[in-house]
Amino acid sequence: MEGTAPDAPVSILLVTSRENRRWVIPKGNASKGLSPHDAAALEAEEEAGVRGTICPVALGSYRYRKKRASGASLMLDVDVFPLAVRDEQEAWKEQGERERRWFSLEAAAQAVDEADLKDLIRSFGNREFKAATQRTGFIQAVAQGSKVSHMFAWFQKLLPRTGNFFEMFEAHAATVVAGGNALARLVQDGSAEHIQEVVERERDADEIIREVLRTVRVTFLTPFDRSAIISLIGSMDDAIDEMQATVQAVDLYDVTQFEPEMRDIAGIIVDAARLTAEAMPLLRDVAGNATRLHELTERLVRMESHADEIHAAGLKRAFKELGPTDTLRFSVQREIYKHLERIVDKFEDVANEIDGIVIDHA
Repeated sequence: MEGTAPDAPVSILLVTSRENRRWVIPKGNASKGLSPHDAAALEAEEEAGVRGTICPVALGSYRYRKKRASGASLMLDVDVFPLAVRDEQEAWKEQGERERRWFSLEAAAQAVDEADLKDLIRSFGNREFKAATQRTGFIQAVAQGSKVSHMFAWFQKLLPRTGNFFEMFEAHAATVVAGGNALARLVQDGSAEHIQEVVERERDADEIIREVLRTVRVTFLTPFDRSAIISLIGSMDDAIDEMQATVQAVDLYDVTQFEPEMRDIAGIIVDAARLTAEAMPLLRDVAGNATRLHELTERLVRMESHADEIHAAGLKRAFKELGPTDTLRFSVQREIYKHLERIVDKFEDVANEIDGIVIDHA
């Protein structure tokens, strides 16, 4: 998957199978000693020549029929993990055995055979979500500074007496996506330039939330209860505030190397931000989009639970390896883990706020 910039169209990378040259996603058997998502990332590198940030929580699963060399035909279940591509190699392990190609969402869904896989691919581009991105019109300076202009219908003209809350929700979600992507790049390569990027995106988010609070005070009719509006934008702002706190801790302690569990949590953060950004345009029609909104919030809650498990496993490993011999380094790692976990916790708060709006208005 590429197009991780908030205003970029999402594309899906497919490869051809060895046997019949049909279009498939990179996949394979679980590798010994690797977690499922790490095995998936390895398959993507070997079969498609791409690397990136992978979310350790599966997007879903599908079933397909696999023919063995013995002639047996077996049904296999495949867990699908979203990987945001950041590096596309010119040469890779299976280059001579497969073709790779980027597809639009709908073209990718049409190209694969399995019905469940088609649905998983289409889940990256909800119809209402895509329709909302076509509207234009508020925070042009913020958009240009964040390099996320024309995203999620930010700039629709002010609606008389009702405010432009939806545009501001979507604009803020775009800054959260940009901040999450920058944080993931920091955890992947350790480059300090990503720290400033997160700080700038947090400032953009502050500009938007100030405008939301001002608009709430002066607007006669609001689409939701005023407290719901403030709580929703506040929970999203808490997420990017925690991103800033994380990179400030990284900068303070001069951390340049990150543990595998930290990278896994960063992968969850990237996907949680993406789901949040998808949810915001759907709030324009809560009743019509209630089912999809519930699906998104349910996944956010599951991801938070998985992040807790990763956080606990990472801390346990750090204590065993560093606790007896390098207390200072263990303390630093514990601090970074704490901040990363808090980011995911805030996305669960976002999910809870969305669920509250759905319950009240659907």
